[in-house]
Amino acid sequence: MRLIHLWGAVALAFAIASTGSLVAQNTSIQRTVVQTADLSVPGREAVIARVVIGPFGKAGRHTHPGDEISYVLEGEGEILIDGQPPRKVKAGEGFVIPGGSTHDALNTGAANFRLVGVYVVEKGKPLATPAP
Repeated sequence: MRLIHLWGAVALAFAIASTGSLVAQNTSIQRTVVQTADLSVPGREAVIARVVIGPFGKAGRHTHPGDEISYVLEGEGEILIDGQPPRKVKAGEGFVIPGGSTHDALNTGAANFRLVGVYVVEKGKPLATPAP
């Protein structure tokens, strides 16, 4: 009887771990910081990053401790900022996300959605923070 409970607990733990990894796989963003530099505004820094969201993937709802200014290099997607209508963007276009805004980016195509992201953020804070 004790062995059955042990196997049940192991199965439950595996199921929970598997579910967590499936949820984590829903986000498919890769953000590679290329450069950081202090700005003339005290307490702020610029962060330049390559951003890639895989086919039909999403960044996941998040915020930044400052403004995001992005240029789409390749692909097409949708930018979702809380309180604003969805915005479709494609290669050659740009967008700005105000600091602290909860937002998400969706890749609406079968190719990678590639961006150059420039972030003007509070120095010493995480570049992105997950949002519910």
